[in-house]
Amino acid sequence: MAKQKTIITCAITGAIHTPTMADALPFTAEDIAGQAIAAAEAGASILHLHARRPEDGGVSIDPKHFSAFLPRIKQATDAVINISTGGSLHNTIDERIAPALTFSPEMCSMNMGSINFSFHPLAKRYDSFKFEWEKDYIANSDSYIFRNTFADITNAAKQLAPHGIKFEHECYDVGHLYNLKFCMDIGLFKAPIFIQFIFGILGGIGPDIDNLIFMKRTADRLFGKDYHWSVLGAGGAQMPFAATASQMGGNVRVGLEDSLFISRGKLASNNAEQVAKIRRIVEELGCEVATPEEARAILDLKGGDKVAF
Repeated sequence: MAKQKTIITCAITGAIHTPTMADALPFTAEDIAGQAIAAAEAGASILHLHARRPEDGGVSIDPKHFSAFLPRIKQATDAVINISTGGSLHNTIDERIAPALTFSPEMCSMNMGSINFSFHPLAKRYDSFKFEWEKDYIANSDSYIFRNTFADITNAAKQLAPHGIKFEHECYDVGHLYNLKFCMDIGLFKAPIFIQFIFGILGGIGPDIDNLIFMKRTADRLFGKDYHWSVLGAGGAQMPFAATASQMGGNVRVGLEDSLFISRGKLASNNAEQVAKIRRIVEELGCEVATPEEARAILDLKGGDKVAF
């Protein structure tokens, strides 16, 4: 049988890194759109998108900030658009799903549980910051909880169900897989599901290959053949975990949301550079990269003609 092609997701800007950390991190609509389009041209078939305040790079879940770049990306590329339902850690689930309700994308992220979510050690790396909000945002993240209770997950799933959205089920620890199984058992989500295994976030499971094998084995037991999977390795785990996942039959995610670097100690110049690198690795290891249409077929997506932007 032919080996299934590898889907590359690129997470363009996220909600963790701040402008001081890397000049390449996009936060204006023009830069987010430009880097997303370039990432698609480099081989990403899915673009995972957050919005930022254009004046200072702060995290935004305001639909008007999404509307400034979504049509540009759709006009320039056939890539699948995946809108975050995470965004700010200080907002309710109703506020966090507002962009998805507004634009009805083909995909959305969905964290499968509440976790401590911290990146406060990064505050000590910088003597000064470009914008006033950055230092406290980073330093105070030791008090952050990313909230996604069962009630939150149910609320989001039911409100978004009429839109035919496929979720990227983000699992930061093994317990999140069991949460997802419970949600499937009560009818919130239908197969085939798409799971993003996440490693290396402070508060989640650590970036050890043994953990990847354990998460994959657990998912196999819980979901059988009713799921597809991908791997996100944060920071220095990005490329090693992506390469390993591709050889295990999984899909991969890269992007400046997850790591600002292209190699040890060297900042990436843009998102497309990371996509090009993982594509080269994946192809040299004998895998083929999926096109957007192939990704749609694999994940059973509704199609780019059924979005609202």
